Amino acid sequence: MSFGDGTSSLVANRLALEALRSGVPNRAAVRLLGCNQPHVEERFTSMLDSATDIDSPARNGQGMLISGDFGSGKSHLLAHLEHLALEQGFVCSKVAISKETPLYDLGKVFISAMENGRLPDRSGRLIEELGLSLKPDSREFASFFRWADQAAASGDISPIFPASLLIYERAGDLELNGEIETFWAGDKILKGRITAGLRQIDQMQNYKFNMPKVAELPPQRLRFALELIKGARYRGWVVLLDEIELVGSYSLLQRGRSYAEVARWMGEAAGESYPGLVMVGSVTEDFASAIISPDGSRKDHDYIRPKMEVNAKYNVIAGRAETGMHMLERQCVPLRAPESDDVAATVEKLRSLYSDAYGWEAPPIEAKAGGAGIYGRMRYQVRRAINEWDLLRLRPDSRPETEVHEFTTSYEENRDLESPAHEGDAE
Repeated sequence: MSFGDGTSSLVANRLALEALRSGVPNRAAVRLLGCNQPHVEERFTSMLDSATDIDSPARNGQGMLISGDFGSGKSHLLAHLEHLALEQGFVCSKVAISKETPLYDLGKVFISAMENGRLPDRSGRLIEELGLSLKPDSREFASFFRWADQAAASGDISPIFPASLLIYERAGDLELNGEIETFWAGDKILKGRITAGLRQIDQMQNYKFNMPKVAELPPQRLRFALELIKGARYRGWVVLLDEIELVGSYSLLQRGRSYAEVARWMGEAAGESYPGLVMVGSVTEDFASAIISPDGSRKDHDYIRPKMEVNAKYNVIAGRAETGMHMLERQCVPLRAPESDDVAATVEKLRSLYSDAYGWEAPPIEAKAGGAGIYGRMRYQVRRAINEWDLLRLRPDSRPETEVHEFTTSYEENRDLESPAHEGDAE
């Protein structure tokens, strides 16, 4: 099997097996095993089509939340959706919610999305490759530049964005262009560097501006990045947010801010528009009942909005936070449990893969759906098969049996997961 990147079939097969052993599927594993969640795939494809519909394109971002227990295949599914998005000409970024990328901090999530972004036809750093893909004489670039000027004139973005774009196009200063790229991707830049660039191209009189406040930059960067992607002739931006359930370990106020961000990524932030953005987020199946529901341990449905409404800094997003909670409660798409035919087909694919990878005929293993808890999940079936074949290959006389322990997501509050606010985007 050829993977189009110089990786031999043998190496690719072994890499795929190693990834499946660890429970973190790689590209090769996803390609080989495919996806058994057709209802999710169909909805995702529909969102991609809507994002670029010529007659009536989506005027805002679109989102989908998927839910499932640990080991139900959420990470595998996100990797499969990433593959589909790249095949259809979208830029794609996967962001794991963590201490370094807390969901409530759009600035940090955006930076991570830029750092982890992939292009369909290029393999370099996302922001640099987007810059190289811009063609100033193209219709797409002209539309991008026109949008930037109009958005700045209407106050949707700071004039620093169209100013920096004009410098990027005309100045021919590689060092300055590199600084502009890092600014677009989330880093800071000195106002003096932009004014120097405007002076180089004799445009000082056309771009008068003050540097935007740090808190204003993340949503403006997100909006600008979407148009940059389309200006570079890609169809849009797919952002995959994994492990949203980590929000359950935040303090009350940070959970509220995170719910407001869920609403933003789902295209439900009043006064904001992100056409061309498609988001898919994964969360554990019991998150809403454990954290948001009035019957849960935290009862966020009762406490979040009142807490935010009395906070002078965050009262303006209290309604958005409530919208985000509602989405997590009502709009999650549950992953379908595998049926016996799904399990049997997957294990047979694995058997062929394993046999090719090691030049050893792996014996058939009985595999069927069902079983309580983790025993009914595809993750268990896959790892059990691989582990048993490993033992039989190395110790032919062994009689392997697999013992597993159920993993339970902890929603215990942990302030260590909350990092300081993002600082110093611009000077």
